[in-house]
Amino acid sequence: MSDKDSNWRFVEELITEPNEIAQARQHSLELGVEPIAPAVGAQVSLIAAASGARNMIEIGTGLGVSGLWLLRGAPDATLTSIDIESDYQQAARKAFVAAGTPSSRARLITGRARDVLPRMNEQSYDVVLVDADAASVIEYVEHGLRLVRPGGTVLVPHALWRDKVADPTKRDDTTAGFRALIKETADSTAVLSALSPAGDGLLQLTRLRD
Repeated sequence: MSDKDSNWRFVEELITEPNEIAQARQHSLELGVEPIAPAVGAQVSLIAAASGARNMIEIGTGLGVSGLWLLRGAPDATLTSIDIESDYQQAARKAFVAAGTPSSRARLITGRARDVLPRMNEQSYDVVLVDADAASVIEYVEHGLRLVRPGGTVLVPHALWRDKVADPTKRDDTTAGFRALIKETADSTAVLSALSPAGDGLLQLTRLRD
């Protein structure tokens, strides 16, 4: 094992998830829904806390793992979460309740993100997390950057897409989409961009003030 692999394993194993997140993760894995990695969750939580987040939105509820990490960092914030699968959202709602999150602070919207997002208020959110249909990641990030306030951050888990992004021989549409997103945002003058290798990658985009 290389030193980099050892460092990666150390970082991943360092995180001990709270019981309610661990249970949501187990439920998610049982249903075949890939949650964010614990190390990514810790970073997401830290960014929510550092942002002093009051309003957050996530595209892709899943079974509630990412939402629980966001609320762990900003327990007084309101989280709006969008997913097309109502069954997943019901499970996520139970996970939020188990974690002590008041129902008024977890607003779950069932529907297609591309239909819901245009109706959301611009520049109204401190943190936007994009973890839905990977093939639509560029479209969802564009919406995220519209919704997030100046100084707010858009978070994109799975940005290294199953270790394919760094391999130039991998040219499927989804991998190419993540690769293009990372390059374009790195060159952008509208955002500050950072890519963490934790988990399956976490792209962090902070919107600069106009």
